[in-house]
Amino acid sequence: MLVFCIYLIFSRFNKIKLGKEGDTPDFSLPAWFAMLFSAGMGMGLVFWTTAEPISHAFLSSPRAEVGSDQAIKEALQFSFFHWGIHAWAVYALVALVLAYFKFHRGYPGLISATLIPVFGEKRMKGFAGQLVDTLAVVATVVGVAATLGFGTAQINEGLAYVFNTPSNYWVQLIILVVATALFIFSAWSGVSRGIKYLSNLNMILGFLLMIVLFIVGPTLYILNMFTDSLGGYITNFFNMSLRIAPLDDDGRTWIDSWTIFYWAWWISWSPFVGIFIARISRGRTIKEFMMGVLFVPSLVCFVFFAVFGVSALDLEQQGLATISDFPMETATFAMLEQYPLGLLMSIVTIAVIAVFFITSADSATFVLGMLSTSGSLNPSGMVKIVWGLSLSAMAAIIVYFGGTEGLQNVLIIAAFPFSVIVLLMGYSFFKSANQEISAEKRKAAK
Repeated sequence: MLVFCIYLIFSRFNKIKLGKEGDTPDFSLPAWFAMLFSAGMGMGLVFWTTAEPISHAFLSSPRAEVGSDQAIKEALQFSFFHWGIHAWAVYALVALVLAYFKFHRGYPGLISATLIPVFGEKRMKGFAGQLVDTLAVVATVVGVAATLGFGTAQINEGLAYVFNTPSNYWVQLIILVVATALFIFSAWSGVSRGIKYLSNLNMILGFLLMIVLFIVGPTLYILNMFTDSLGGYITNFFNMSLRIAPLDDDGRTWIDSWTIFYWAWWISWSPFVGIFIARISRGRTIKEFMMGVLFVPSLVCFVFFAVFGVSALDLEQQGLATISDFPMETATFAMLEQYPLGLLMSIVTIAVIAVFFITSADSATFVLGMLSTSGSLNPSGMVKIVWGLSLSAMAAIIVYFGGTEGLQNVLIIAAFPFSVIVLLMGYSFFKSANQEISAEKRKAAK
């Protein structure tokens, strides 16, 4: 998938516009980047930026001895690997194909419609097409509901850690009800208003938080680790990408638990995130689209991991705090507590998680509305409200029964058949775009 995305940047297709001739982008570049980042990464980035480097360095190292200098060096490098352009290539491929067929070719905005050049219109408008779209709906509903359930638990843990509020199901239910009201209102107001404003607000809050931590934290160490880890990521890019460790059982277990899990996670989320990115990318060329989606959000992720991850690693290395002893939900708050302005940064972190929560759910209700209204770009407010309430009800059940892990396993199972669909989508695009370019060349020759 990644190789195909890189190929498209330099291919003869790179000047094709994701829209009709004369279409201009719906959103400015800064607004587009903010929406890409908020929808694609969401609240998961807030706690993984601290928890993942700490885990790789002090709990379960990919290759080195736990706690060693090599393990600490590789901790950030492998975090970059998991959250970098591999993840965004999955989203980019699905989004590109959807945007091409919807805005350039005028097909319905459905996953099944993108496979018409391969299987024919009759099949994709029949049972086979319904099966493809249903798989996309199931993956989206289960994935987002699990994330909302997990998000409410994290917000509750943050409030409990900072303000000593109760940490139980009923508090989480109140958080879920308030968040549901906010994201349904945002979804009702439409993409260009609700999601755009929330995404911009979240980027501002997130970057302010990161800048403050960068200043009060180990600034020079952060800069040095970022530079060194980026170099390690680039140098070992192919080794990490193709690493399977067939003769190392411990290494293979780590790869299954982290790398393979992440690839399955990104693929299972690709119908949801891909449809949303496609919706906000009309009017951009394929080259501009691929450059923006692959590299800009990846770089932002790297910077966040460097600031939060290294700030936590430094505390553990110096023996000032054992962040690795804390649960994942509270690791970020335990780290921030050790620095000046810790309380203020923790409050802002809770706010960022809450807004990520709203934008992820907001985007999901819009996408589910599209998928259940034959690909409509403007599903009715009532459809979005029904999906919003359904997602929240499922999240409440997940929180009550503590079944998030089981639903994540369902996502991984869904990723295998959908990975085949994503590859077929890439082939379908190549076939269609190739025919289009060839037809234009024949026309020009006449």
